[in-house]
Formats: sequence, structure tokens, C-alpha cells
Amino acid sequence: MKRSVFLFALVLSIASLAAQTAERPLTVGVIGHTGQGNYGHGEDTVWLKIHQTKIVAVADADPKGLAEAAKRLGGVKAYADYKVMLASAKPDIVAICPRHIHEHRDMIVAAVEAGVKGIYVEKPFVRTLAEADEIMKLCAEKGVRLAIAHRNRYHPVVDVVKQLVASGEIGELKEVRVRGKQDQRGGGLDLWVLGGHGFNLATLFTGPATSCEATILVEGRPATKADIRPGDEGVGLIVGDEVHARYETKSGIPLYFDSKKGAWTKGTPFGARLIGTKGVISLQIDEEPLAILERDGQKTPITTAGIGKPEPIKDIKLVNGGHHGAVRDLVAAIADKRQPLCGPEAGRETVELTLGVFASFAVGGKKVALPLADRQHPLR
Repeated sequence: MKRSVFLFALVLSIASLAAQTAERPLTVGVIGHTGQGNYGHGEDTVWLKIHQTKIVAVADADPKGLAEAAKRLGGVKAYADYKVMLASAKPDIVAICPRHIHEHRDMIVAAVEAGVKGIYVEKPFVRTLAEADEIMKLCAEKGVRLAIAHRNRYHPVVDVVKQLVASGEIGELKEVRVRGKQDQRGGGLDLWVLGGHGFNLATLFTGPATSCEATILVEGRPATKADIRPGDEGVGLIVGDEVHARYETKSGIPLYFDSKKGAWTKGTPFGARLIGTKGVISLQIDEEPLAILERDGQKTPITTAGIGKPEPIKDIKLVNGGHHGAVRDLVAAIADKRQPLCGPEAGRETVELTLGVFASFAVGGKKVALPLADRQHPLR
């Protein structure tokens, strides 16, 4: 999309928001769970800073956490049961904040069935493709706009990077490489919790993946079924402290994922690297600037104004790291009756890429076709 067209579309969205919120702001119900993923990374408080929305209630099964959240969110009404909150407060939007994902499916389904207009849910999306399929169907049937907190997807510089790649700024795009943080969660858990951030950006450039083959290790040796274990943060079964995966894609551009426990060092990229014949663009998850051009031995920031130019958006850190871009897009999507930039289909794609690794492991590291025919967890 040309920048002028993008700005024109943005003006139209702002006008649409203004028309929608002229009478009243959209009401928001916040769902957290202290001790079970808490409130994500600020998905609860962001609504206090968006003038088109007003928090009216919060739910948390932990009494102490609930009291603290109600105070933090301005003294809103507090509920121990999120289903009771949905029925009583009847919010327009629900923020599903816990980082642990084992409750995401039930919370989303309850919100849709309660008649909400929009949902903002912390990543990872859900545990299985069956859950993702169900949610996509429900949201389509009820007209609910669901956005996932892969917040870098909403960064306005992503459109600039897409234009640069399309125009040949780094030559022919040959491959895309995604890495997790590679901290103590390295391997299977890193794939689940942080790999999705990179996948969510990578497929904008490669297109959908058509297959996956993976090598999974434990302490340097090939992982076995005996190494399968429950993962933290409600992700379900995982395996491996080292993961190396290769995906074929519809575009023919290969996509790779790598993560090894304890391999992180200062300067190790966490995110996606777009590798071309003339240069590389590094997409640094949750960093500002998000995009760096590496060419001719130089590293040059890319901003919404272009390569090496000052960033004109003054609150860019809040737009990305503060969820402002994602929440504003969700509110606009509700008004415009369109899908958010990172909706349930994009969320399902990241789950597919994640579970594709475990599906390959389940058949001895062989290549598996994507989409996966089995929509349940491959390690069950």
C-alpha cells in the first residue's frame, strides 16, 4: 500500500471512530487471573489511555489480585467470576489478559456467547488448532472482531518494510529466519511463547507455510517420547530444549525457526530476519526501532518516514509496546466491520506453525504437510 493511500485510509478510520464514539465510549470488561498469567503485559491498563473506551468491570478468580486490579483500573466493579461479569456488566469489548493460555478458549467462547462486539486476547492464541477453528467459526457467525496481542504486527513501520522488500531494497528475498529469546525457556517453550511473535511477522513476507520438518534435541541428544512433558504457562505438552525447524511456503521462500536454551547473548536477535541478495532487514520484537536495515557493513534504522530518517510518530513506543496501535485498530475494526490486522486467522496460523514442529517430531522428524490434518495436539 502506498504511503498516501495508507494515510488516507487512516484518516477514514479515525473519522469512523469519531462517529462511533460521539454518543458514548465503548465499554470494556477486563479478565485477568492472578497467578495464572495475571494481566499479560499491560492489556488491562491500556484502555485507560484510549479515549474511545471506558473500563466498567474486572474479573479475577484470585481475591487479592481482584482487589488490586479494581483499584488499578479506577475503582471499577469487581467480579470473582468472569461469566458473571459478562452477564452483568455486558461490556462491548472484553480484554482477555492472562499470559497462560489454558483458559483462553473458554474465556473467548463465553465472551462471544455474551454478545460482545470485540475481544482483545493475549498471545499465544489458543492451545490447539481445533480450538482455533472453533473460535474462528463462532466469531464469523456472531460478527465479533477478535484481535490478538502480537503487538508488533500493528506497528506502522511494518507497511514500510513490506514496501522496501517489494521494491528490491534488499535484493531478492531468499529466506526468513525466526529466533526466540533463547533464555531459560529455550526450545519447545520458547517456540510457543515467543516464536509466535516472529512467525506472525515472517509470513507477511513468505506467505502461508505448506510443510514443516523439525529437529528437536534435549541436552544435545535427539529428543525421545520420554522427554515429552507439560509446558509452563498453560501451553500443554512440549518437548525439547533445542528446536530447529524448516518450513516450505507457497512463495517458495523458506522459513526457519531456531531456539536453544541458554543461547541468548547481548545482541542476539529475537524476532525475524529477512535475508536478501543485497542486504538484510532485521525485525526486532518489542524494540524501537522495530526494523533495522543491514547492508554494506552498516546498520540503519527504518522508521515510518523511511530508511535512516527520524521517527515522526512521537508516541511510537506506546503505539507498539503499549498496545495502543492494536487497541485502536480493534476499535476501528468494530466500527468498520472489518477484521483486525491480527485477527483469528493470523492467530491460527501461528498456532499451526508452532504445532507443526511437534507434529514433525511425532513422526520421527519427517516432513509434515500444513495445514495439519489432525487438529488436536500432536503430542497428546
